[in-house]
Amino acid sequence: MAIPRLTDTERDEALGKLPGWALSEDGLAIEIELEFGDFNAAFGFMARVALYADKADHHPEWFNVYNKVRIRLTTHDAGGLSRRDVAMAQFIDGIV
Repeated sequence: MAIPRLTDTERDEALGKLPGWALSEDGLAIEIELEFGDFNAAFGFMARVALYADKADHHPEWFNVYNKVRIRLTTHDAGGLSRRDVAMAQFIDGIV
């Protein structure tokens, strides 16, 4: 079953409810950079997201250096943003 891509209106509405997240330059993803107290806190956060991602079968693109985590969410099967990305962003916001 194909995963539907969000329309521009759906994308804009979702972004309005996700403070701190921004549309990527290519318009195909949402991105955020988070800063934690130290590496241990950043890694612990990533572990929690990894558990959620595995259960949701939807994995983020991310980059970590010491206490910073940069996240990009997109649904490759949809060719851009989908509800799966919004749900993951909401989960991430809930644990930060």
